[in-house]
Amino acid sequence: MTELEELYRRHAADVHRFVLYLSGNAGDADDITSETFFRALRQRHVIQVSTAKAYLFTIARNLWRRRRRNDGRHTPLPEALPDVNPGLEQWADGRQSLAAVLRALHELDEDDRAAILMRVDGVPYEDIAASLQISVAAAKVRVYRARVRLSRSRRPQ
Repeated sequence: MTELEELYRRHAADVHRFVLYLSGNAGDADDITSETFFRALRQRHVIQVSTAKAYLFTIARNLWRRRRRNDGRHTPLPEALPDVNPGLEQWADGRQSLAAVLRALHELDEDDRAAILMRVDGVPYEDIAASLQISVAAAKVRVYRARVRLSRSRRPQ
């Protein structure tokens, strides 16, 4: 097994989940995950084993930001569209709770969202700080702030 195959096997699911939570779109997550590992292959001499996950997350986040900048021409659908399958909400237990958390996640500042997602994936604060180009203390503050905002969104109004 090559180094890249091992890197992919160990981190592909984490990178995909990270991008999925950033973008909220499974198709974008698939594309960006693939592009992330393609770019990692081209830069494999730069990757260190201790920081591989943070490095991949940084690549993925930058690709997502670039895609978001370029997607200004797309118009989102209005939320008032009728649900054609109202029974789907009952199909998956906890779906409404998950939807609320994801909405709250997308309301977070981009850097706060990236910080909390990396931390949930077990990335050390030092690597989060390096990825976001901030101090370790600022990374801890961003994670804390994101946790507080997410916990508030789960409380009944």
